[in-house]
Amino acid sequence: MWLLDQWAERHIIDAQSKGEFDRLPGTGKPLVLDDDSHVPLELRAGFRLLKNAGCLPPELEQRREAIQLLELLTGIRKDDPGYQEVSRRLSLLELKLQQAGLSTEFLHGEYADKLLHKVNDE
Repeated sequence: MWLLDQWAERHIIDAQSKGEFDRLPGTGKPLVLDDDSHVPLELRAGFRLLKNAGCLPPELEQRREAIQLLELLTGIRKDDPGYQEVSRRLSLLELKLQQAGLSTEFLHGEYADKLLHKVNDE
């Protein structure tokens, strides 16, 4: 065992003996582990850090922005001066998603209506 591992292990054992782990949230419950088997081993730690920090991959961030623009468009009248600008931004974002090889079906049809309804209810 490496020196650092021994040091960490000693501190963990000391904390356990003092009862510092007794009342932690989730004590006695099984761990919920994310399935990251599709992520290369060398990238897992970095991805987990970004996920825990609330960062999304660029594609998902663009999808979220597209949904927000679509929601904004439904609340603006077509004769409003800002409608064209929002519509243009949404079209550009949709084109970027398509060029990245991602589906934009979530912006059209029945799924889009359900999504907007859910977003408006929250």
